[in-house]
Amino acid sequence: MNSQDVSRLQGSFYVISALWPLIHMRSFEAVSGPKKDKWLVRTVSGLLVTIGMEQLRSPGNAAGMAVARRLGIGTAATLAAIDLVYAGKGRISKIYLLDAAVELSLIRSWLKKR
Repeated sequence: MNSQDVSRLQGSFYVISALWPLIHMRSFEAVSGPKKDKWLVRTVSGLLVTIGMEQLRSPGNAAGMAVARRLGIGTAATLAAIDLVYAGKGRISKIYLLDAAVELSLIRSWLKKR
């Protein structure tokens, strides 16, 4: 898998998963647990859709892939850290540990592309 493939994979994952709570919050909460601050879920979802769209649109040249890589690793690291810390503390559902695994896999994919 080349850098452009990683960018497209991550972008697709973020757009699809982030649209879910925007389209149907009830089913999202049924899987991920109840949310106290739905505005915050929607805010994070909107940001992830934006990041995902940029990952999908990234030009395949070296400069475009460098931006996609930084954006991809930074976003995945942030999400993985939040998932691990707060799922570990029991503050959020353990299902977020699955997301942490996906985020760490994305980071690994980017790091293999050096």
